[in-house]
Amino acid sequence: MILSGLGMQKKQRKGWGFDTATIDRSVGPQDDFYHFANGAWLKKNKIPETESRWGSFTILRYQTEHQLHALITSLLTKKQRRGTHEQLVADLYVSASNMKRRGSLGTQPIEGLRKKIRRVSSQKELLECIAHLHTIGVSPLWNVFLDQDSKNSSRYLLHLFQGGLSLPEREYYLKKGAEQRRVRDAFRVHMKRLLALYGIEKGRAIQIEKIVMGIETDLAKASMRKEDTRDSEKTYHLKRLGTFSTEVSSFDWKRYFALLGVKNLREMNVGQPDFFKRTATMLASRPLEDWKMYLEWHLLSESAPLLSLPFVKETFNFYGKVLSGTKKMKPLWRRSLGTVNGNVGQALGRLYVGKYFSKEAKKRMDELVDDLFDAYETRIRNLAWMSPATKKKALAKLRLVNRKIGYPSKWRSYRGLSIRRGDFYGNMLRLATFDHRRFLKKLHGPVDRHEWFMNPQTVNAYCHFNLNDITFPAAILQHPFFSLHADDAVNYAAIGSVIGHEMTHAFDDQGSKFDGKGNMRKWWTAKDRARFDAKGKSLVRQFNSYEAADGVMVNGQLTLGENIADLGGLVIAFDAYQKRLEHTGRKDIAGHSPEGRFFLGFAQQERELVRKEFEKMSALTDPHSPGIYRINGPLSNFDSFYSTFGLKKKNKLYRSPKERARIW
Repeated sequence: MILSGLGMQKKQRKGWGFDTATIDRSVGPQDDFYHFANGAWLKKNKIPETESRWGSFTILRYQTEHQLHALITSLLTKKQRRGTHEQLVADLYVSASNMKRRGSLGTQPIEGLRKKIRRVSSQKELLECIAHLHTIGVSPLWNVFLDQDSKNSSRYLLHLFQGGLSLPEREYYLKKGAEQRRVRDAFRVHMKRLLALYGIEKGRAIQIEKIVMGIETDLAKASMRKEDTRDSEKTYHLKRLGTFSTEVSSFDWKRYFALLGVKNLREMNVGQPDFFKRTATMLASRPLEDWKMYLEWHLLSESAPLLSLPFVKETFNFYGKVLSGTKKMKPLWRRSLGTVNGNVGQALGRLYVGKYFSKEAKKRMDELVDDLFDAYETRIRNLAWMSPATKKKALAKLRLVNRKIGYPSKWRSYRGLSIRRGDFYGNMLRLATFDHRRFLKKLHGPVDRHEWFMNPQTVNAYCHFNLNDITFPAAILQHPFFSLHADDAVNYAAIGSVIGHEMTHAFDDQGSKFDGKGNMRKWWTAKDRARFDAKGKSLVRQFNSYEAADGVMVNGQLTLGENIADLGGLVIAFDAYQKRLEHTGRKDIAGHSPEGRFFLGFAQQERELVRKEFEKMSALTDPHSPGIYRINGPLSNFDSFYSTFGLKKKNKLYRSPKERARIW
């Protein structure tokens, strides 16, 4: 069925960007527009066994992988000069692909680290071991990373954030729901199987499983709820090192940071102070042997995908099959490509854009983005619920949003990185320490406002609050999101709503807390903020009523930011398209009006088949709503959709004018 999906992509590129054969006319557009626009495609296609979902995003990602694979294959025909981007990409790919070499080594690559953990005999050595693991990319207990200071975006700040869990989210440990119980039970089985592969006898494996689950359950209890972790105010706690060391005195933080190589650290952001207080108490009170089991488990679990095939398969059995419902592992070339993308992605990205991203596409995207910004500015000016004082500041912020399209103006340097064809695990260790040194170098340096946090070959986009920028990698600027040959209706509906979505993130429930310079501060009037929050609550209620799968409901609070952005992206793109029609004129295509084609293009971008397991996991962990609700939800709030398709009270998508969320 992969070829069927790709064939449909090619067929669509020859037309106006939407294949009307995907429409299911047994469904009324007023009752379920998602299935009206996509139903025939959903019935015809199946999810490939190597995928947890299959649709517009995943098909384009699959196509991009084939483009990247062709690039890498061409590099392997000759020896590349050491230190070049071509050499890094080719040799990392070869080392990941050499399963014979990985199989011959067995667990040898990690035995030194296992011995280091097992030799721990004091709290001092435990601290040293935790710090060492953090420098090489193994992440027990918590996460330490570099980002801007949310209240002073002109500087970098070290951030401490809760972590240490093997399961995706705290509620998998704490809730008694059927899905959480299913995953917990399967995880216990997975632990014992993986430990057996490492040569740990059954009795010892059972002991480790009980100890690790006990520790991680306590960490889960100490963790902030996922709804709160996306709240920028609740996760900002600027602490001086001396103050934090006093507040959490049972752990020697000064020595920990010294072991990380962090010099002259005066202050940092502690995302969840209560988590660190409780975790430090656990470190001091639980037996040392328990912590050694916990650290060894994280080393073994996080290293398993980097070892021989039995370890890779067992990792997939749990994280692929159980959590996501995927039937088969991806083939070796796709797994190896994922390693390259995830570690030297900009080296590969430079090669990708040179071959697959045209100047014409970038020029047209720049024009389309201009149209979206003009439309958003007009919308802000015309808001009935916002005061002139707040509008003035909102417009000032909008004009300062930086647009990053296609690829970076300043590429990441990999100078000094050593990648060797015959040493995959060693490569991954060197990559981790290389990134750690980069982190240390950046800490006290100036903020790099040109930095990208996605690779050009990534089919996605993002908004960065502190940089006040929006980024659209080259790979997403392809059909079905964008094509130089597609009808404007489809381009504006698809990539236009994606652009509008990221623009709106700068003004969603969290992005709206940041000003045009990327600083978190109160720039709204109190009354305007109260009105905005009330509008957000109406979206929370709406999305709380949607079922994701088998009784697992959408979390309206967790998905609020994305739902605001989806609604904003829709209305901004529609307005921009209406302005475009003033220049191009109106015409029907295949019996569909300009507005009808716009809404079809909008629905097409979220077309997707999803496995039940993945749907449930996403509903419990993902800030994005399921695809059907990312289409039907915003449309049910948009008056122009009502007038285009003549919605009445009897229709399922109908919401009374008072119930419709109108934000941006």
